[in-house]
Amino acid sequence: MSTPATLSIKMRSWLFAPGDSEKKMAKAADSAADIALFDLEDAVTTENKVLARQLVHDCLASRPEGRDRLWVRVNPLDGPYTLLDLAAIMPARPGGIMLPKVDGRQDVERLDHYLSALEVANGIDEGSTPLIVLVTETAKAMFHTGDYRGAPRVVALTWGAEDLADSIGASNNRNDDGSYGFTYELARSMCLLGAAAAGVMAIETIQGDFRDLEGLKARAEKVRRDGYRGMLAIHPAQVDVINAAFTPTEEEIAHALEVVDIFAKNPGVGAIGYKGGMLDRPHLSRAEHLLRQVGRL
Repeated sequence: MSTPATLSIKMRSWLFAPGDSEKKMAKAADSAADIALFDLEDAVTTENKVLARQLVHDCLASRPEGRDRLWVRVNPLDGPYTLLDLAAIMPARPGGIMLPKVDGRQDVERLDHYLSALEVANGIDEGSTPLIVLVTETAKAMFHTGDYRGAPRVVALTWGAEDLADSIGASNNRNDDGSYGFTYELARSMCLLGAAAAGVMAIETIQGDFRDLEGLKARAEKVRRDGYRGMLAIHPAQVDVINAAFTPTEEEIAHALEVVDIFAKNPGVGAIGYKGGMLDRPHLSRAEHLLRQVGRL
């Protein structure tokens, strides 16, 4: 079984486009987003799902170049639409799949079986279609965010606050100042920790106010410092801000190179004095990780 080759693709910005809009899907595909994410779930009404599947298939089929960055969010496995979604889109070879509203790892394993059968049926290398998983949209899922290490196909985890609020019966997920309430900040943290435990990327959830680009910039930069490696977007105007926020600066790269060089010149040393402070092995690990991000290591 093949391993998804997605880690060679940048995954800073993930731009949603409704699957029942040819215009919006084309705009997302032509944008600067690292990944265009065609949505068959929340953005599409029940009445339009059949049409949307065909439109998503046709959009994928019409773009053989760069299809590895054209992903699809299918409907959740606890409903009647997932297999219909997959049967419609897999012949057009989507770059990857987003699975929403999981309850735990067992949903990923079930989807893996579906995908394997459809890959073989359509001449696609078995196991080559990667997954990003929404791991906090149900109350049950919150207790399983650390279970995805070695889960088939998974290359990234992300989280959501709106469906989680519905799942627990909350009337609002925000504090009076507009920030997320404790439960939803916990969801963000659990997604980050789960991704780290699984050795995959953590992707931040959307910012609903697409006009507030300064707020988006501040939030994206903050979650990147926390360990997130990309962010979902709902409007093309958000893409450049997200890409910039999750791209290491030249100063960061220069610092990382210096740290790696210092340890290379002092093999076997656990801690080294540096500019009035100390560098130890965690500093080296972070520097190496950043350099791998930009292809400098």
